[in-house]
Amino acid sequence: MMKRHEAREKAMQTLFQLDSTEMSPEEAMTHIVGEEQDPFYAQLVNGTFDNRSEIDESLRTKLEKWTLDRLPKVERTVLRMAVYELQYMEETPAKVVLNEAIELCKTFGDENSGRFVNGVLSKYND
Repeated sequence: MMKRHEAREKAMQTLFQLDSTEMSPEEAMTHIVGEEQDPFYAQLVNGTFDNRSEIDESLRTKLEKWTLDRLPKVERTVLRMAVYELQYMEETPAKVVLNEAIELCKTFGDENSGRFVNGVLSKYND
């Protein structure tokens, strides 16, 4: 069993890869973590991937002066995954989702990523 933070990091890498290849989620997950998959990780990847159009629609209403296509891939991927958790996995407290999203930005993005992602995600608590 992965720790949730590690599962989110791996899910981020998998979804990032899916954003730029024709791989299926199964192929991408096997590529990132091998055959044995953590249930939380698999739920994050499959859920975010399968609900991408609803998630993107929701994000479009929160992005001011930005389009999803213009967002850097790291921020777009983190936002999609966080919105999936906020809207479809209600057992995770929103504060945890926001903190994890900011941590992912620190790991994969630049120094402005976290602030930007936090600004967008905070609109989901209004």
